[in-house]
Amino acid sequence: MLMVISPAKTLDFETDCGHNKFTENEFLDDAQLLINEIQKLSSKQLGSLMKLSDKLANLNCDRYQSWSLPFNEENAKQALFAFQGDVYQGLDAQSLTKAQVNFAQKHLLILSGLYGILRPLDLMQAYRLEMGTKFKNKRGKDLYEFWGNKLEENVNQRLKKKDSVLVNLASQEYFKAINPKKLNTSIITPVFKNKKNGEYKMIALFAKKARGMMVRYAIDNKITDVEDLKGFDYEGYKFSKKLSSEQELVFTRTP
Repeated sequence: MLMVISPAKTLDFETDCGHNKFTENEFLDDAQLLINEIQKLSSKQLGSLMKLSDKLANLNCDRYQSWSLPFNEENAKQALFAFQGDVYQGLDAQSLTKAQVNFAQKHLLILSGLYGILRPLDLMQAYRLEMGTKFKNKRGKDLYEFWGNKLEENVNQRLKKKDSVLVNLASQEYFKAINPKKLNTSIITPVFKNKKNGEYKMIALFAKKARGMMVRYAIDNKITDVEDLKGFDYEGYKFSKKLSSEQELVFTRTP
């Protein structure tokens, strides 16, 4: 079983994660190509492209200008600990043991506009480049065309076993970068709904955190069989057989 999640806009490169083990991202050559093109943009152009305030545009322009290889513990950080935000609050990586981090390294991938696919322990430098950004580049009109079929090919290599399943806990924006029709496996998408005005609805803020909690549940219980995900019960969620289908596992919660 392999899980995929989205990255986050909020980053933390100040806090010591307490883990000295790290790996190298497999798409650094591709990332360098993107960096070379992005570095040509002014702060104003970057802000317009990404719809950022002047402050954030300047910050990210500085990040791109200072981006350099090779990565090491001094200028980069493991992806699992660098990303913050709702999904990562639910995952709470800082409290993971080394054994749990090793489990995550084998069963979790983070999709990225700049780095393609990050494993939890892959080093990364600070950036902001959402997958949906319409950044025209040498490979096409946007990042989806830039990555082409590279990402699903990489995922397929990781899912060689016939009984492997891909658990999609990423947003639509990021999962679009992988063509599901080209994946040699079944895809299961957990959906999280909260009761509001008498109906169960997906509320973005709660759903994002729940995706992270689902990853944490899988790590806590060393889950490798997707059927065992149905036991997910963190913060009051319960599996709903009635609302679920073969492709979607629906979990509901009543505040």
